[in-house]
Amino acid sequence: MARRTVFVFPGQGSQRSGMLAAVPETESLPRLLDAAEALSGLPLRTIEQSGDAARLAETRVAQPLLFLADWAWGTALIDAGITPDAVAGHSLGEMAALALAGVFSVEAGLELVVERSRLMHDAASRNPGTMAAVLGLDSADIASVISTIDGVWVANDNSVGQVVITGEHQSVADASVLLTSAGARRVVPLDVAGPFHSPLMETAARSFAEVLRQADFRDAVIPVAQNCDPTTATDAAVIRERLMSQITSPVRWTETVHNFALESPTLMVEAGPGAVLTGLAKRVEGVRAIAAEVAGIETVLVEMG
Repeated sequence: MARRTVFVFPGQGSQRSGMLAAVPETESLPRLLDAAEALSGLPLRTIEQSGDAARLAETRVAQPLLFLADWAWGTALIDAGITPDAVAGHSLGEMAALALAGVFSVEAGLELVVERSRLMHDAASRNPGTMAAVLGLDSADIASVISTIDGVWVANDNSVGQVVITGEHQSVADASVLLTSAGARRVVPLDVAGPFHSPLMETAARSFAEVLRQADFRDAVIPVAQNCDPTTATDAAVIRERLMSQITSPVRWTETVHNFALESPTLMVEAGPGAVLTGLAKRVEGVRAIAAEVAGIETVLVEMG
C-alpha cells in the first residue's frame, strides 16, 4: 500500500518568540502581518520578537501569529513540491489547514482568526478557567473520574497517555488531585489564557458560528480532518458545520492520527513552529512523523523518497 502524506498544523501553545524568522521566505507574509496588526489593533511583530512569553501567549496575540506561521510553513512545503493528500490542524491549527485546503483564502482566514481570538479572549475574561495535561492515564478512566466533579471536562484527547482537561480553576485543581490518586503519572498545569474547548466558551462559540454563517466557504481541494469529527471531508457545508462546534468541543486528535494510519501508511509532516504534534504521533503504528521546522524541508523531501 502506497504511503500518503498528511500536513498537520499546531495550535496555541506552540507559539514562541522569533518563530516567524524560522519560516522560509514567503513573499506575502509581510503584507499579511500588516493586515493582522490592522485587524487586531496590536503590535504583533514587536510582541513576536520581544521574547515576552506571557504576552505572546495571550489569545489575541498567539492565534493570528500562529495562523500565519502555520500557513506559511504549509505554503513553503507545497512550494518545495510536497503535496499533501490530506490536512488537519490541532485547535487553532485547523484554521490554517482549511486555508491551505482552499476552503477560504488566507486573507479571509486571518479575518476569521482575529475575530475568533477576540471572542475567545472575551469569553475567558467572563468565565475564567484553566487547563491541565493528564499523563499516563487512559482517556476513559479520566472521563470517569472527572464526571464526579462539576465544572471540568476533557478538552484534548491528544494521544495514548496524554489527555488535557479544562474548566474552572478550582474544578481543575480538584480533578488533578483525584486523577493523581487514580493512577495518573503526572498532572501538569498548562499556561493558558482560559478554559478552552469547554462549555464555558459557549458565548464565543455562538458568536463565531454567526460569523461563520456569513463567511464564504468553498469545497476543500484537499480533504480535511477536523477536531470534532476526525473523518476527512471536502464539502463546504460539512466543514462549516463542524467548525461551528469546534470552540466548545473536545479535540479528537488521537482518533485523527489513528484514522490516517488505518487508511494507509502515513508520513505526517508538522507544518508550523516546533514539534508538539510530531511528538504525539511517535508511538502510532503506521505513522512516520516529521516536523518541518526542526528537520528542515530538505529532510522532508528526502523522507518522501
